[in-house]
Amino acid sequence: MFASPSCPMTDAPTPTPPALPDRLSVDPRSPHHVAAVFERDIGIRFNGKERFDVEEYCLSEGWIKVPAGKTLDRKGRPLLITLKGQVEAFYK
Repeated sequence: MFASPSCPMTDAPTPTPPALPDRLSVDPRSPHHVAAVFERDIGIRFNGKERFDVEEYCLSEGWIKVPAGKTLDRKGRPLLITLKGQVEAFYK
């Protein structure tokens, strides 16, 4: 893209996103929920494949929590199961 003299090109610095925490939860009631991180899209790669249904993860312990089908707990929230493996979190 070329800048014309009447419209100078400004290099607006893009704000750096906060570093992804070791443990993060989608549930706002969780103590591991960080709202500032969710301002951008986050991707989770589990055992080399990108997952889109992750509710919570822990990088250091190597696990993710995902819904167990359509099963709900007694409070109406999805029942979660824990899967262990290699976990990578990244910004999209």
